[in-house]
This record gives sequence, C-alpha cells and structure tokens, in this order.
Amino acid sequence: MNQKRNELLDKLQQKYDEIGQNVDVHLEGLLHSTPITYWDYVQTDALLNLQTKRTNLPDEMVFIMYHQVNELLFKMILWEIEQVAFNKNITTTFFATRLGRISRYFDMLASSFNVMGDGMEVEQYMKFRNTLTPASGFQSAQYRMIEFASTELINLIDIRFRKTIDRDTPFKHAYDHLYWQAAGKNHETGEKSTLLTLFEERYMDDFIVFMQTYNTLNLYSKFQSLPEADQQNVELRNAMRHYDHTVNVRWVMAHYDAAGKYLNSGDTEVEATGGSDWQKYMHPKYQKRIFFPSLWSENELQNWGVDNLESYAILD
Repeated sequence: MNQKRNELLDKLQQKYDEIGQNVDVHLEGLLHSTPITYWDYVQTDALLNLQTKRTNLPDEMVFIMYHQVNELLFKMILWEIEQVAFNKNITTTFFATRLGRISRYFDMLASSFNVMGDGMEVEQYMKFRNTLTPASGFQSAQYRMIEFASTELINLIDIRFRKTIDRDTPFKHAYDHLYWQAAGKNHETGEKSTLLTLFEERYMDDFIVFMQTYNTLNLYSKFQSLPEADQQNVELRNAMRHYDHTVNVRWVMAHYDAAGKYLNSGDTEVEATGGSDWQKYMHPKYQKRIFFPSLWSENELQNWGVDNLESYAILD
C-alpha cells in the first residue's frame, strides 16, 4: 500500500512540477475540499431551471424539453466530429468508431420523434405554437454546424446554383446559396423572412468562421484524404453510409412526419412557425442533402428520399 501511495505521490509531484506548481499546496487544498455530488457534477438545478413556458398549456413543457434534449445531443455530435477533424494520425478504426457514436446519437433523435409526435395534444400544440412565431427549429445553429462539419460545402449548396460555385468562391457568397436559404426567402422577390434575418444577425459571422475552419477538415474531406486502401475499408464505408442515411433521410423523415401530424391536422394545411414552405424544405427528395455522394450508387442517388431508403444495402 505504501509503495502504491509513494508512486502516486511521485506522479503528482511530476505533474505539478511540469506546470510550475507546488504539489504541497494542492495536497493541502484537498483537506478543505468537499466531496463531489451527482447534482453538482451534472449541474442538475441549473439544467432543470432552463424551461420557461410562454403559455399555461401543459404540453408546451414537452415541446421545450424535447428540443433542449435535441440540442444536447447536437453538442455531443459536434464533440465527436471535432475529434475526427483534428486528428492528424487518424485510423480507419478510430474514424468508424466515432461515426458509430455519432450515428447512435442520430438514431436516438430519429426514434425520439414519437415522444413529441405522440406526446402532445394537437389542440394544445396548435394554440401554444402561435406564441413561438417567428422562432423555428430551422434556427438551430448547432445543426447547421453539424452539416458544415460533415461534408464539403458544395453538397450543401442549393442544387440550382452548384455549377456556379467552387472552392474559390468566397464563403459569404456560398453561404448566401446554401440549400436552406430558400426556406427563408420569398420565392418571387428574394426578400428574407424575419426567421432568416434574425438567424443571420445572431449566427452568420460565426457560421462563416466555422465554414472556413471545416473547409478541409469536414468528415467527407477527411475520408477523401485517407490512403486509397483505407477509403475502401468496408467498416468505414458502411459507417459513413449509415450516418449519411440516418441524418439526411431517416431523421429528416421522422421530423417531417411529426410536423405533418400537427400542421396537417385540421381542414387546411398551415405553415411552419417561421413561415417556411416546410414540406419542400424538409423532404429529402426535394433537397437531396447527401453528405458523402461518392459512397452511393447512381440509383441510390436518384432515389434519395423517395422510399425512405430504409433498406439501403450494407456493403460487404
């Protein structure tokens, strides 16, 4: 026991010597510190006080908490992507493992939509949603960052403008032609909605910096920078295909179906809180958001989102 303790003390001495600190001061501090508790470590009180309803309708609490859970999962996804992006000696095993983690987070997101889809009364939702305008899930900055960090920018450009944009295009110009810009603009006049204007005022500068950072570090670019033999690794290719399908088809369609349950619940269809043409904006067959196009066959690309691709082929 004494030998083990001495070894630990020696390691502590070395640790604090390396950063110019007196180990005795830190050890003495332990005498006055209190044990860590679950609620302090997780910050339970702060977390449980982040829900602020705007109405007296009970199901609004479900709506708020569900979206907060989404944002926490988005943060986890960005954390995993960052580990891939900035790994200078990446292996196919590490790459595939991290993609597996990311996909599991999105699997949770996709399967969780019935919590909101079946967990709120339509009548309550149609009342409290009017207090949310012009806010929209469209304005999730973390989700936009996940897109930027997952694929080359050209794959996020509105398909109508892709031939006019390349790697030499200024980032601001590319940003103005991202696929989701169309959901925030008047199709006839090009005028930006309040939804999009507020979103850009808050995040556009951050997005430009993020786009520049991940221009060559996004998941697709990292994959393409691997040796050819590694790019043919079946485990890695399947992990990338699963991630692409889960994010851009399965999760999107789960969101689409949940939205449809409420927005098409009456005699007439209603628009999303942000005013977007939510059906054409969300459905993958229109936008054809595909992170890793070279990993899909021509037939799969052409039929993207048409049949939900639930049984897409696993490579062997």
